[in-house]
Amino acid sequence: MTVRIVVLAKQVPDPETPPSQFKIDESTNSVVPPSGVPPVVNGFDLNAVEAALLLRDGGADVEITVLSVGSEFVMDAMKKPLAMGADRLVLVDEEGLDKIDSSATVKVLAAAIEKDGPFDLILGGRQASDWDQAHVTLGLAEVLGLPLVSLVQKLEIDGDSLSLQRVIPDGYQAITAPVPSVLTITNELGEPRYPNLRGIMQASRKKPEILSLADLGLSASDLTPKLELKKLYVPESNKQVELIEGEDEADSGKKLALRLREEKLI
Repeated sequence: MTVRIVVLAKQVPDPETPPSQFKIDESTNSVVPPSGVPPVVNGFDLNAVEAALLLRDGGADVEITVLSVGSEFVMDAMKKPLAMGADRLVLVDEEGLDKIDSSATVKVLAAAIEKDGPFDLILGGRQASDWDQAHVTLGLAEVLGLPLVSLVQKLEIDGDSLSLQRVIPDGYQAITAPVPSVLTITNELGEPRYPNLRGIMQASRKKPEILSLADLGLSASDLTPKLELKKLYVPESNKQVELIEGEDEADSGKKLALRLREEKLI
């Protein structure tokens, strides 16, 4: 039996970009992408792609669909999951969808999954590297009425049952969950595989399947935000460094303690 998996993926600014290159347009409360720096697929979502591929490596018959909502997609970035080994790329692509809040994103994803499903597993990264909110996958489980397990570092599937390891601060929980379920995959799973030349060539020949809001029975009026962004800005950093020296380590530690006491920090 083929296990149908949909992996949620988001196009984000490259998190390796130096902070000095990020600019804010205060009139629109939006980030101005650095010139010449292309976006990437959210790294945590690539962990989710890797989790699906590991199930295939373990012998499961797996079909992997990558689903994303947004606009102005850069295909060189969005095809990376295909180059890694995913089978399909489905994009809900319409102007303005890159600026909707998490509740609207959940609504669009739920409609796309219901149209393209059913799926046995819905996987997402633990969070997106641009806003770090971790709302979408959790909200999607609620809307679809499916069980949710977050922060999964290992998964195995056996028929209608999942064996999972969920990361906790001092180790992990062993959890059994039914199929279908929604899982968020954490980076403790391991590094996503690097696409090989064959995978890159195969991905270049695959065309994404493009959906519009109308295809999903939705309109812009259905995506009224629940979150209002008041102000977006780069915080000012005022760093002052004071070096405290002593004759030896013990003397330096004593002088540091006295200085901290003067500042009423201890």
